[in-house]
Amino acid sequence: MIGLRIGLVLALTAGMLSHCGRKLPPPLPVVPVKAGPEIALQTTPVPLDASNPARTTIEGFVFAGGVAITSSETSRLHGLSDLAITADGGLAAVTDFGDLFQARLVLDPAGRLIGLSDGKLEGLKGPDGQPLQDKDKADAEGLAILANGDRLISFERDHRIWLYPAAGGPPRPAPKPATILPYNEGMEALAAYPAAGPDAYLVGGEEGETWLCKLSAACQALAPQQGPDFTWGLTAMTAFNGPAIATFHRGFDPIRGWRGILRFVANPMAPPARQTAVASLHLDGATTRDNYEGLALSTTPSGATRVYLISDDGGLPGQRTLLMAFDWTPPPPPPAPLKSKKPVRRR
Repeated sequence: MIGLRIGLVLALTAGMLSHCGRKLPPPLPVVPVKAGPEIALQTTPVPLDASNPARTTIEGFVFAGGVAITSSETSRLHGLSDLAITADGGLAAVTDFGDLFQARLVLDPAGRLIGLSDGKLEGLKGPDGQPLQDKDKADAEGLAILANGDRLISFERDHRIWLYPAAGGPPRPAPKPATILPYNEGMEALAAYPAAGPDAYLVGGEEGETWLCKLSAACQALAPQQGPDFTWGLTAMTAFNGPAIATFHRGFDPIRGWRGILRFVANPMAPPARQTAVASLHLDGATTRDNYEGLALSTTPSGATRVYLISDDGGLPGQRTLLMAFDWTPPPPPPAPLKSKKPVRRR
């Protein structure tokens, strides 16, 4: 969801943009489509760079395919805020409108993303077993899947984290940071963090505040993960390679439009002065971009780290739901310096 920082930028340019003053969406239906959760999906390939369709690399990352996603069977496939990818190629995402979207990745023989199949869209349920109806209750922003399959979902406006058991049943509250968050700028980033325990997870606020939480313990503040300036907001995090994490910041201005920065951070538990970025990816200029809010990682058969980014179109004209894939392989370590031989002293 567009938070306070970007809202300020949009408000300053209200005469130039159509984002401001939009109406809130209608209440959620009992089910999102006429005949159950299954929906047909239409995916259209998109390039890394529309001005140069042959371009395949950017800052050490290899573009691995991208698609724009729509459905002719529902008007609710919008506002995707975060996603998770399972080892068998399943995709799950939550939306600003209180829906859970699920699908399967479609890859070509070379492993590039070319589409989605088996689409499902259904309303997230509350403790009473009913779909969330109130926008203030339904604005889902973060998604994390723990090792046992339980899902954690963070919400803003009514700031809370709920645990949805893998075995089914109603959600229950999970620990959240003991802080006051802005109304529409809350816990955007959520990530399972097994390096700190099987029930550990990271929580990130849009201003870059970061906490380590556990189902069995209260949340503790970590060094913030901040963007270049106040117009950037933290929208997603995920863990990989032990203590390392990937973060994604989204920025906007009326001249350059939507921009994004992906960073691989070696250890978010370290003090600020010792925070190091292993790699970074800037989505700007001619690259295909939109309001990216969701981030997930997987591993390719070749051992590369596969990055998936998904955008929140807000249900607005001129924006799209994009799913983009990039592969990153760490560069080989530099050769060890040659040891100089000490001259043999003769007597």
